[in-house]
Amino acid sequence: MCNKAFSQKGHLITHQRIHSGLCPYTCDVCNKAFSLESNLKIHQRVHTGERPHICDVCDKAFSQKSHLVTHQRIHSGECLYTCDVCNKVFSDKSNLIRHQSIHSGVRPYICDVCNKSFNRKNSLIEHKRIHSGECPYTCDVCNKTFSDKSNLLRHQSIHSGERPYICNVCSKAFSQKGSLIRHQRIHSGE
Repeated sequence: MCNKAFSQKGHLITHQRIHSGLCPYTCDVCNKAFSLESNLKIHQRVHTGERPHICDVCDKAFSQKSHLVTHQRIHSGECLYTCDVCNKVFSDKSNLIRHQSIHSGVRPYICDVCNKSFNRKNSLIEHKRIHSGECPYTCDVCNKTFSDKSNLLRHQSIHSGERPYICNVCSKAFSQKGSLIRHQRIHSGE
């Protein structure tokens, strides 16, 4: 097989399931099978909604410890993954891979209505809402609807009064990034 060595027989038996494909642990909700009991327990959180791993900085909760560790890099500023083309850094590998498609030009997701192509499946799904008119995101304050979640979140700052975008020259605060960018032209003389 792979000649990997183990100090305990039980660990060897568990490891051999990788090679044999044996998956003796089955989810009683969706019948998905796992080679390790620990992986089954983590999977079952999909059904229970349990999120036992909590960020001590922002209280965001996660179903897996590895997701918490990746999230915490946002707070620490730790970036382990670097794009070999432009040297932009990322806190997790999936974001690096998503970013690298910018350089490769690979856009495998194509709209069947207008043939516009996208490098991410979610981008295609959001784009198709232009054609369908679907607006699945609704503001719980004023019932205005939006085709994507980011526009809803941007809109909701109107109701909350939150102004997270701050000018680094004069400290004036804005609820939307675009407003800050327009404002900064005053300082740059554009």
